[in-house]
Amino acid sequence: MLGNSRFPRLFSCLLLAGILGTGSAHAQALSKADQQVFKPKFIKQQLLKATRWQLAHPKHKVTDWTNGAFYAGVFAAYQTTKSKLILDSLMAMGERTKWQPDRRYDHADDIAICQTYLNLYQLKKDRRMIEPTLAVVEKFRTEPGPEVRNNGIAWWWCDALFMGPPVLIKLGVIENKPEYLALNDTLYQQTYRRLYNQQEHLFARDANYLWNEAGEGKKESNGQRVFWSRGNGWVMGGLVQVLSELPQTHPSRPFYTTLFQQMSARLLSLQQPDGLWRSSLLDPAAYPGGEASGSGFDCYAMAWGINQGLLDKQQYLPAVQKAWVALNGLVSAEGRVGWVQPIGADPRRDFSADSWEVYGTGAFLLAGSEVFKLK
Repeated sequence: MLGNSRFPRLFSCLLLAGILGTGSAHAQALSKADQQVFKPKFIKQQLLKATRWQLAHPKHKVTDWTNGAFYAGVFAAYQTTKSKLILDSLMAMGERTKWQPDRRYDHADDIAICQTYLNLYQLKKDRRMIEPTLAVVEKFRTEPGPEVRNNGIAWWWCDALFMGPPVLIKLGVIENKPEYLALNDTLYQQTYRRLYNQQEHLFARDANYLWNEAGEGKKESNGQRVFWSRGNGWVMGGLVQVLSELPQTHPSRPFYTTLFQQMSARLLSLQQPDGLWRSSLLDPAAYPGGEASGSGFDCYAMAWGINQGLLDKQQYLPAVQKAWVALNGLVSAEGRVGWVQPIGADPRRDFSADSWEVYGTGAFLLAGSEVFKLK
């Protein structure tokens, strides 16, 4: 369980506080230590600290999908802090990669970094920043590649719904190309129809985790279906990015809004008393402690939903508050975000306070950027 001696004192305060209730009554129940994590100055300090630590401890190729998620968080941290150091690091990253995506033109993972290029373009308006993204998306739109040939659909795993859709939507809006928005709708619907469980309101990671009509398939130790926390967190984070950019009058917007609200309600019911989500959503007792990356994306999405009026504040604010206090309890004094499940495709148990990954930091930065805006 999470309450072990390696966790920071802040996290122990959360467990002792027994935070329950809703709305202002919930806020009043927060201890002084817990209230501290919602102060704008503290949030900025945490975002800067986590960003600096992660930038000082690089991991993976810069254009890897892991860094696509990390740099999405770094850009959000810049928007919150307006730190010149962060902006300079983002620009240096783009210049170092020559604003190129990774090598596979038809694989969503390899264009995830383009989200940050497009965000920076919107600040700087330098066409060099988006020309390679435009070229790869146009090739993807017109030339079917091995992903479709091998899997039947391009986005065959749910993580792809964080990696690919924001790029197509952002680029479509920037370039006024409705065909990119239409392409996103087509590909998203294919993934939705294959992997979304209409009863559980959760996504299977990929077709390997679907059950057949006889109820046969991969199961958790308690007999439940396997629904991966980070996999569904990827979807939630991607939905925020899509809804943040998609025009209000676009005909597909109600679909994404409904999906966001359905998944938010289900994830709300699966949050554990300590404020975090377990690596396996439907078998939490079988997994050790909360997992930072899935929990970070969920906190981010729910805070955004409150800020945008898509989620009821009285219902969701307590969950966001519990999650943000708990997430801060996973950050070391140096700024390392711990308790991050390693790279994988399903729930795992091999992580601890010392486990970190760049996408875990990215999820934390995204969460803090939205918690900062809560009123």
